[in-house]
Amino acid sequence: MEEITNYREHIDNAIDWLWAALPNLIMAMVIFIVGLWIVRFINRMVRRFFEKKDYDPTLESFLQSFIGAALKIILFILVVTQLGVKSSSLVAIIGAAGLAIGLALQGSLSNFAGGVLILVFKPFKVGDWISAQGVDGTVKEITIFTTKLNTFGNQLAIIPNGQLSNNNIINYNFESTRRNKIDVGIGYGSNIKTAKELLLDICASHSGILKEPVPEVYVGALGDSSVNLTLRFWAKNEDYWAAHFYVMEQLKYRFDENDIEIPFPQRDVHMKTPSA
Repeated sequence: MEEITNYREHIDNAIDWLWAALPNLIMAMVIFIVGLWIVRFINRMVRRFFEKKDYDPTLESFLQSFIGAALKIILFILVVTQLGVKSSSLVAIIGAAGLAIGLALQGSLSNFAGGVLILVFKPFKVGDWISAQGVDGTVKEITIFTTKLNTFGNQLAIIPNGQLSNNNIINYNFESTRRNKIDVGIGYGSNIKTAKELLLDICASHSGILKEPVPEVYVGALGDSSVNLTLRFWAKNEDYWAAHFYVMEQLKYRFDENDIEIPFPQRDVHMKTPSA
């Protein structure tokens, strides 16, 4: 009988607590439902705002996700506070949880911070050809934690943003034009003036090679077996490789037609016969 009495006391206490907490529970539920509607409404307004502005799509996606997450955290705090949890205790719990999560996810947080820096300072954008971390490729996608490159061999390279933001990056598309440099050796018996004129004529014959700055050829070095000429010309990014391969092919044709020798490595072997 004593056990039954204790059970009834517990049940009565639970019912009393439920009736006492019922207004707060109802209010918390109302705050939660109305809050979700407000969060969705604000997210729609933010999305419409970005649709009217010409921002980087990656930056838009990040900001929308960040704003949505921040609003949900605020809503969670309001609901928990309405249920009777003291704000000071809640802040302490959130702080302890944040410290534990931060220690466990140091690498991810570093990549997140790197992604923010890339999105803000924009050392490169989607579609740029870059060289970083020993990888060359076209930027396919910039996410919060990683950057995806499409390499020359059509392979996918994924680089953590933390490494990208803290190391050297070469962006080949940052400027609209690029300078090409081609070194070619000619024989010491060949006419240097003729070779230089042929190289400049080749540049003039390709529409993708810019007339300004003017292409130039000069003697770069006097090698062991060749006179090394250096050709420099400018081209737009979209014409760079086409111009490069055109010049490489044409210089061989033109040099052959004009008896300009392109030396190649040779070795002379002298045989000695022993004397009788």
